[in-house]
Amino acid sequence: MADSRGTGTSCGSVQAPINILWRALVFIFAFTVVGLTAAPQVAQAQTYTINSFEVEGNRRIETSTIIERTGIEPGQTVTAGQLNDAFQRLLDSGVFETVELTPRGTTLVIEVQEYPTINQISIEGNRRVKDEVLLDVISSETRRVFTPQVAEADADLIAEVYSAQGRVSATVIPRIIRRNDNRVDLVFEVAEGTTIEVERVSFVGNRAFSDRRLRRVLETKQATFLRTFIRSDTFIGDRIEFDKQVIRDFYLSRGYVDFRVNSTNVEFTRERDAFFLVMNITEGQKFSFGNITTVSEIPGVDPAIYQEALKIKPGVTYTPSLVEQSIARQERLGLKEGVDFLRVEPRVTRNDRDLSLDIQFVLTKGPRIFVERIDIEGNTTTLDRVIRRQFDTVEGDPFNPREIRQAAERIRALGFFSEADVETREGSSPSQVIVDVDVAEQPTGSLSLGGSFSVSDGFGIAVGLNESNFLGRGQNLGLTISTAQESEQYTLNFTEPYLLGRQLRFDLGLGFAATDSSFASYNTERLFFQPQLTYSIGELSALRLRYGWEDSEMTQQSGQTSGAVISSEIAQGSRTSSSVGLSYIYDSRLGGLNPNAGVLLEANLDYAGLGGDNKYIQTTARAIAQQRVLNEEVILRATLELGALNWRGSDFSRTLDRFLLGSGTFRGFEPSGIGPRDLSNGEDDAIGGNYYWVARFETDFPLGLPEELGLRGGVFYDVGNLYNINNVDTTGANIVGADGSIRHVLGVSVLWTTPFGPLRFNFSKALKKESFDKEQSFDLTIQANF
Repeated sequence: MADSRGTGTSCGSVQAPINILWRALVFIFAFTVVGLTAAPQVAQAQTYTINSFEVEGNRRIETSTIIERTGIEPGQTVTAGQLNDAFQRLLDSGVFETVELTPRGTTLVIEVQEYPTINQISIEGNRRVKDEVLLDVISSETRRVFTPQVAEADADLIAEVYSAQGRVSATVIPRIIRRNDNRVDLVFEVAEGTTIEVERVSFVGNRAFSDRRLRRVLETKQATFLRTFIRSDTFIGDRIEFDKQVIRDFYLSRGYVDFRVNSTNVEFTRERDAFFLVMNITEGQKFSFGNITTVSEIPGVDPAIYQEALKIKPGVTYTPSLVEQSIARQERLGLKEGVDFLRVEPRVTRNDRDLSLDIQFVLTKGPRIFVERIDIEGNTTTLDRVIRRQFDTVEGDPFNPREIRQAAERIRALGFFSEADVETREGSSPSQVIVDVDVAEQPTGSLSLGGSFSVSDGFGIAVGLNESNFLGRGQNLGLTISTAQESEQYTLNFTEPYLLGRQLRFDLGLGFAATDSSFASYNTERLFFQPQLTYSIGELSALRLRYGWEDSEMTQQSGQTSGAVISSEIAQGSRTSSSVGLSYIYDSRLGGLNPNAGVLLEANLDYAGLGGDNKYIQTTARAIAQQRVLNEEVILRATLELGALNWRGSDFSRTLDRFLLGSGTFRGFEPSGIGPRDLSNGEDDAIGGNYYWVARFETDFPLGLPEELGLRGGVFYDVGNLYNINNVDTTGANIVGADGSIRHVLGVSVLWTTPFGPLRFNFSKALKKESFDKEQSFDLTIQANF
């Protein structure tokens, strides 16, 4: 019994776990079966068969268009994912503010809320920039659909306009005012902020040139105490990129071939009301030209002929512009010699030991590619021929990439276009190219209003109207009205730069001038007419042929008396001159051989006697030389002027027709303050002379003052003479100084660069003069630029 019970207990304890395990397996099997059966039922619940559509909320958009946009066809079975794709397609169309898709049985209900249309667009808060300018840059338009994304993009565009004017803190917020019929008014609220100035521009790494010299090169300027009138000291991001290229060109033109701009760092001041601009540069070494040779890889082409055409000399400071000019000169010679497709390849050998660059010009044959045509687009005002004449290449000529690049630069230099892109593409065959010129017109008319002051004329006002692209023909038309206390002048000028389609410049001047000077006892009136032609005879020289007609008269000033000479001349009344003239001009600055030095030579010969009352031969000449020294901080300038009048016939000449020297020609004296004078009748009249010469030597230099003041110093020395009164009626006159004497003047200057123009304050002392001369120890003039 005992064993039997023990054995039964043992079997029962093993059977219980087996039962539990069996029940668990049955449960798992049942759950799996239920899961497998239920899964198709869930998928079946997320599938919809769409037989019809119902669209609600649309006003402008057609129902059929909305249904088509979903991409679902009637009778199509779609999943939830496909419905989501249809929802996204409707939303991405950009015309709906909200979209809802709701399946109801076999009907898909589409509820939409359309974006409103723009009723009107307005800009508020803008005072510095006109509405027309801002509305022109945005893409939103009235009667178009409003979208927030476009409005935000337009706000950014408006902010960029302000940023370009230095108002980087300007903010623009687009807002809408809802109207009936699903319309809105779009309002851009502008907070213009203040202009952010450039407080300081400095350089790191410059050794050859001072910060002061480099700052004069940049377009970006430091803020000065005249910041109210100056906009070049406003921070503009795009201007920084331009300045980097300008400073690079400056160094390259002076032989620094390894120059580079490492970085430009722009930081806010602590008060966050201005910027500091720091330009980190590496100058490198200054290189000069070494050996200059020419070799030919074209059979039958003699390189010696092309070598003779070069103007580069060893030892001259290296500049890329001289290399470009040499290439152009040799390629033009190739055309004259009948060598088509000539290409000149400069091969440079660097000599670090003596800091020189050997240039070998290699004459090679370029690919046989022709210019098929030149297509011009975007010129709504400018005629095609104005653009085409900037090309030395015409249809059918061999293709020369360098000439195309130079033509593009000339088109941009016209100033007629805000944008000018010149690109080339393959033509109708691989051996032909098409040159595409795409331009954007810009306003070319201008209205100027300015003030002036001079010791001789007093305060004055000048108004000018100018159109540099008259009727889109590339012609210049200008009208100037200038009135001062003691003078007035009205002139009309016209210029045709390419007369008859050739490089022949035609100028026409017509005007009237009158004076009522306190330095004379008489008034003058002049009516003049002068056409002239200018033709280039070389890279640096030109000839000018002109005709001049003038009617002039001297009249007695009210309450004044004159000496015997002036009285007799006034009695002559109105007199006319009819003359032809020839001028020769040479300007070394046009060649760019030396950016720090230049020479200008000009000689003029005029013959009067082709009708009219006056008969004479007049010769005038001037020569100017300028050189920058001491790292271009100091400017040295020398000028020589001379003139001679040889009268023909028995008629007496007038003071008005002879030479009279003003303070702009000879400093240190009043206008007409030196030369022959008539002391008769108790008067002191300047009567001018037939011959004169003046030499001027001057220098200007920094004063060591803060650069933002714009002040420089100068020293000058003038020497000259005015004499000879042949053909002057001296009856009853008391003439002094007829034979002349050499005068010497020494002076100092303060040069002030202001927003109103460069001013020059001259303080002088006559070292040698005559007792009857009219000395002037102070003079204020506009700086003369060479």
